[in-house]
Amino acid sequence: MTSSKQTGDVLNRFSQQFSELTPGLESLGAELRQQIRAAASATFEKMDLVPREEFEAHKAVLLRTREKLDRLEEQLAELEARLAGDSA
Repeated sequence: MTSSKQTGDVLNRFSQQFSELTPGLESLGAELRQQIRAAASATFEKMDLVPREEFEAHKAVLLRTREKLDRLEEQLAELEARLAGDSA
């Protein structure tokens, strides 16, 4: 889950982009912008997002695990081949 600072950063970027896409919104007032920000915040919290750094860290761990698993599968295949050769 994202930290409150990261959520705030995302909401700030979202608000900025939303304002750029809807220039007439500024005339509607701060209350409407606050309601939109609150709705966006609730939506982001429901998404249970993770920070990019955490995602990348897990991705790296999974990649190393996959490489280790591949090496172990190769070693197992070699051992099975040797065992089959010794039995013959």
